[in-house]
Amino acid sequence: MDTEAFWRVLDAAKDSDKPLDVAIVDHLSALPAEEILAFEHRFSRLRDAVYRWDVWAAAYLIGGGCSDDRFSDFTAGLVALGREWYEQAAACPDALAEHPAVRTAAATGKQDIIFDEDFNFVSSTAYKRLTGDSDAFWEAWGGYTDARSTTEKEGGEGMGESFDFGDAQQMRQHLPRLAALHLGSGPG
Repeated sequence: MDTEAFWRVLDAAKDSDKPLDVAIVDHLSALPAEEILAFEHRFSRLRDAVYRWDVWAAAYLIGGGCSDDRFSDFTAGLVALGREWYEQAAACPDALAEHPAVRTAAATGKQDIIFDEDFNFVSSTAYKRLTGDSDAFWEAWGGYTDARSTTEKEGGEGMGESFDFGDAQQMRQHLPRLAALHLGSGPG
């Protein structure tokens, strides 16, 4: 599945009155097993592309902190936002400061915005629905060509410049708009 087809699936699911993850599972489970694996492959590549320190810093600010698992949920959530917001965030994570939900969440103190754990599992859930076997997806995924994700980057290799998320001055330097929303305008 190429990138265009992936975004078409996501756009079609957004037109549903169901939650996005449920709509995606419904769509995928009607496809052949190989197409579900292809969807997961494209999803993994999109998530890998935003597995960077600057994106992690954005997740840290938006989420009031961000562990490895929460960052996985955040990258899934970026994809779930759709192509336009995903591409904006991939190009400049600070652009998320303009997302209406991020602005509202910052004002209300809500920290779970964008983090989407359920979206991580749409392919495996659809595969299980199709095959009736809860382990079949993981067995098939392990054998899928080029299935290994590069998300677990050795020592942060390829993640861009590392900086201290706990240092307000560095956060303001790297993500000024998000920092203004979440840290205020003070010096530290």
